[in-house]
Amino acid sequence: MRPGPSPIPIVYLKLWQATKFVGGIALTILCLMALTFFIGRVMPSDPALHIVGQDADQETYRMVYERLGLDQPIIVQFWRYLTQLAHGDFGVALLTGRPVIDDIARVFPATVELATLSIIFGAGIGIPLGVVAAVNKGKWIDHLVRLVSLTGHSIPIFWLGMMGLLVFYGMLGWLGGPGEVDVFYNDMVERRTGMLLIDSLIAGEMDVFWNAVSHIVLPASVLGYSSMAYISRMTRSFMLAQLNQEYAVTARVKGLSESKVIWRHVFRNIRVQLVTIVALTYGSLLEGAVLVEKVFAWPGFGQYLTNNLLFGDMNAIMLCVTLVGIIFIGLNILSDALYRVFDPRTRT
Repeated sequence: MRPGPSPIPIVYLKLWQATKFVGGIALTILCLMALTFFIGRVMPSDPALHIVGQDADQETYRMVYERLGLDQPIIVQFWRYLTQLAHGDFGVALLTGRPVIDDIARVFPATVELATLSIIFGAGIGIPLGVVAAVNKGKWIDHLVRLVSLTGHSIPIFWLGMMGLLVFYGMLGWLGGPGEVDVFYNDMVERRTGMLLIDSLIAGEMDVFWNAVSHIVLPASVLGYSSMAYISRMTRSFMLAQLNQEYAVTARVKGLSESKVIWRHVFRNIRVQLVTIVALTYGSLLEGAVLVEKVFAWPGFGQYLTNNLLFGDMNAIMLCVTLVGIIFIGLNILSDALYRVFDPRTRT
């Protein structure tokens, strides 16, 4: 009886594949950090000048400049930064005087809360609209959906936010204004998750919860409308590419109803593409909600990153950009995992 193949080569192959996967992620993040660091160091912004002020004498400026290590070559500065990271030191934010990791842990949950509600709104409405538009191609409802999508792409998001505040907060008084809650409710709830809606529910403070809902509806709708416009357009394009395929025609010939053809066959074949679109849109909302956070005075990640970019604080900028890179890598990995769930052909 001939012996079977040794399992050792398979183990080595799996180990090599895992090593390449992890190494590729690490190399991508390292390149992102290096590019961000070098671009940040050649920007005209001077963090030492921001710290000491315009009226400081030359000796004070020089002392702060050297203390920040700005007198060293860029390669040396970047190596020192990586060495600090290896020891778990992410640096101190020059703008706030607190550890950068603590600042991000404080502001990031608010952006996650806002972006999550926005993507639920955008995908929950955009996908059905895209399907309806594709099925009714050339009809009035298709033109209406395309008009709504085009408007969402065309209107500047900051203008839409300001008009929303003017109408629904200033004139009608239906929704809350800037910020997470009214000033009266500040610090009434212990921040456990950093997401005020969840924390207020945990604490049983329903007044705070409903006030927070009134404040988040408008910025989430503005962001959600922008993402809905993109998702609906992509869904429509994917559906149109599949509706006239042979399998769809065959299903109709066999007597299946149009709804079954659309949802059981055609829509199933575009789910993988939609996973990628929704995941990347969600990542963009997490790192790109800067204008909305500015308009609505939302204490989130985008506003924090913008303030530190203007200040030239490389400690905060580096960690923020690295976090954005990790988010997109994580969303791509999640998309790959969902491919295997939605498309059995990818499991092999």
